Amino acid sequence: MKEDINEKVRANPKYQQLVKTRTAYGWFMTICMLIVYYGYIALIAFNKEFLSQKLGEGVTTIGIPIGVGVIVFTIVITGIYVRRANNEFDAVTAEIIKEVKQ
Repeated sequence: MKEDINEKVRANPKYQQLVKTRTAYGWFMTICMLIVYYGYIALIAFNKEFLSQKLGEGVTTIGIPIGVGVIVFTIVITGIYVRRANNEFDAVTAEIIKEVKQ
């Protein structure tokens, strides 16, 4: 019985489209995060002079807000992914389950 349901789900065109869309979106978000993170690490490795420039008269350098920006970027793209998953992906999943149970 369970194998029959699994086959119905896998054969459903909506499921196949969901897998394709979710996978592509996940890779896109992953690539964005990797570019931002490794871009920051590359800046640290190859352009220390730029990151060590002071902001104003204090001790804060340019590297600190950029590092905070990397953390904020991570939180934002996580929120974007969760929002899309909760709204779009979960709705399609519910449709697929409803169709399969009929």
